[in-house]
Amino acid sequence: MKNYFSKMEIILWCSSVILIIGSFCLFDKENYLTLSASLIGVTSLIFNAKGNPIGQFLMVLFSILYGIISFSFHYYGEMITYLGMTMPMAVFALISWLKNPYKGNRAEVKVNTISKTETLLMLICTILVTVIFYFILRHFNTANIVPSTLSVTTSFIAVYLTFRRCPLFALAYAANDVILIILWIMASVYDMRYISVVVCFVAFLANDIYGYINWQKMKIRQNNGD
Repeated sequence: MKNYFSKMEIILWCSSVILIIGSFCLFDKENYLTLSASLIGVTSLIFNAKGNPIGQFLMVLFSILYGIISFSFHYYGEMITYLGMTMPMAVFALISWLKNPYKGNRAEVKVNTISKTETLLMLICTILVTVIFYFILRHFNTANIVPSTLSVTTSFIAVYLTFRRCPLFALAYAANDVILIILWIMASVYDMRYISVVVCFVAFLANDIYGYINWQKMKIRQNNGD
């Protein structure tokens, strides 16, 4: 494991951790659940960027903690999305990644691509899930319902592509990060402590962008048989 991560990955992870802990010390200082979730989440992303199943295991833990945090601010959409969709899909993704190692290497999943037909079916399912969740969220008087609904949309695409081992999953998560940054900025207007959550997703955004870049490199390398 000593030489497993590149210098770039170590710098990215350390910078993310410092940013998260620093924002916690400045704006929160009390909610260690938020701090724990943020550190677990950003660690899961650096493993996901390597195509390592450990990342999906950590994502299960993050989903549970994030669901609890979302409930505290009445972001029922986030709570339902992560506990009812992201977490179980992370379990399925973990199983899928473990079953599809690249050349027997359990630390790297075999990169996959999806057809145009499957992409179309995914988009149809995404529309259906979005509509259903909108009415569910409206029923529970979810705060900031429009961005909350959009978060469901991007989350569904992200978890589906993750399960299918498609590099585009990282871009879908990056889009979700942008929406969540907006959501928690809105929350921080009422409670400054949530600025630490905003910073968390800023760090997530940087890691997801890197994840997409690295998966593209993995795809090329694997296609060349290296």
